[in-house]
Formats: sequence, structure tokens, C-alpha cells
Amino acid sequence: MHFEFPLEAEDFSNAGYASSRVKKRLKQLNLPSELIRRVVVALFEAEVNVVGHSFGGSMEVDIEPDRIRVLVTDSGPGIPDIELAMSEGYSTAGEKVREMGFGAGMGLPNMKKSTDHLEIRSGTEGTEVEMIIYLDHGKAKGG
Repeated sequence: MHFEFPLEAEDFSNAGYASSRVKKRLKQLNLPSELIRRVVVALFEAEVNVVGHSFGGSMEVDIEPDRIRVLVTDSGPGIPDIELAMSEGYSTAGEKVREMGFGAGMGLPNMKKSTDHLEIRSGTEGTEVEMIIYLDHGKAKGG
């Protein structure tokens, strides 16, 4: 099952649309609530990052028999120091984003905690984030 969602820069009123749509579908598939929670957290954080830090992008979600694969791409300034950006509390969010209640510096750390695989590729032209969440989470984390 494949979903594609456009993500518009600074469109905070629609941030969360993709994660809500996927959540609804995962519930229809009767997947465990903890798995759904992990997916929704990862997707929402990714959406907010694209909306708040880029010139726009897209999210693709593939629900496969053994995993959920997410690919988020954006055009924008990129992430100059990925390791630093992975630190809890580190944020480059501007004042406008912070005033809206976003930009606390937990986006990437929450994405990492919620996924079994997180890969970030970034340059001056934009960023690509791949996330995988295995349907059998315990098995995936164990090896």
C-alpha cells in the first residue's frame, strides 16, 4: 500500500495531515497501538521538520507485509551538522516557528527513537530521510 503527500513550506495548519491519514489506515489494518504510535510520532516529526525548515517537499509511505517504509525529501538549506541536529534540544528553528510551539529540538531524536532504521542524507540542496519501522519491533531491534 503506497501513500504520497506533498509538504508545503510554512504550512503549519496542515502539518500532521500525512500522519493522521496513515494512522487511520493502520487502525483499519488492526495493527498494534504501540506500533501505530511509533509510526505517527515519526511521521509527524518529519512533517513538521519539512514545513518549518525547508522550501517544501514530500513524504512517501509504503506499508509492506513486514515493515513500514517512509521516505521524506525536501528542497532547502539542508542540515549542516547531522550529528549535532540529532542532539536532544538542539534546534535551528526561527522565532516564528518557536512562537507556534514547534522547534524544541526533539524532531530528529524522536524520529530515531520511534524507528528501527533512520538514515539522513543532506546537502545544500535539501535533505532525504528514510525511516523503517518493522511490524515485529522486538525482533527487529534484537537483530
